[in-house]
Amino acid sequence: MMRWARLALLPLTDTWRGLDRCLERGALALAWVGAGLLAGWWLYVPAHELLHAAACAAAGGEVRRLEIAPLYGGAVLARLLPFVAAGGDYAGRLSGFDTRGSDLVYLATDLGPFVLTLVPGVWWLRRAARGRRAFAFGASLPVALAPLLSLTGDAYEIGSILITRLPAWAAPASRQLLRGDDLWRRLAAIAAAGVPPRWPLWLGALLAAGAGLAWALLTYGAGAALAALAGEPAVTR
Repeated sequence: MMRWARLALLPLTDTWRGLDRCLERGALALAWVGAGLLAGWWLYVPAHELLHAAACAAAGGEVRRLEIAPLYGGAVLARLLPFVAAGGDYAGRLSGFDTRGSDLVYLATDLGPFVLTLVPGVWWLRRAARGRRAFAFGASLPVALAPLLSLTGDAYEIGSILITRLPAWAAPASRQLLRGDDLWRRLAAIAAAGVPPRWPLWLGALLAAGAGLAWALLTYGAGAALAALAGEPAVTR
């Protein structure tokens, strides 16, 4: 049990101990971590969304519309790629794509960006922490922790795809209500649904969120294992 608890807490301990190491160089290091975090996030958002699109196309799906906010280079990318549109309600979102009815294509589309967590994300975080490189450490955080940062987004959607493969939630109406990349919108849709009883849908959403959390922790764990193989074990105090 303690071993599983340590594995579940590994993202937190790596991050906290890495920050602690960086701050050994003084209070100014915190500003460098923050600057690195902003730079890393600014670069990661469009990369994340483009990898969604690439994974969809590579798996056999069709990409129709990828929204990226102008703040993250959406206007520039829209001039370079015909399927990119500047704007939208999110920092970035693959809002138009066709899986051709395949859940495997759907999963591949969701999973695509998280290869960066596996390589080099966790390795990068640990290496920067050991070297006490504050800016690099901050920049690594969005990449390494992406699965956990997406718990109400992509991680939930991955969980919802898996849960709606089960007979209890496999009906088209249940799939339509449960599947999506925004947990809060899915909950609002369930609350507004006019077909009782709603409790199976609430349970499905809860299970999907739980499956998403399990996937996020396993993904970080896989990245941690690869980092250890590459010579970067867990960050120590």
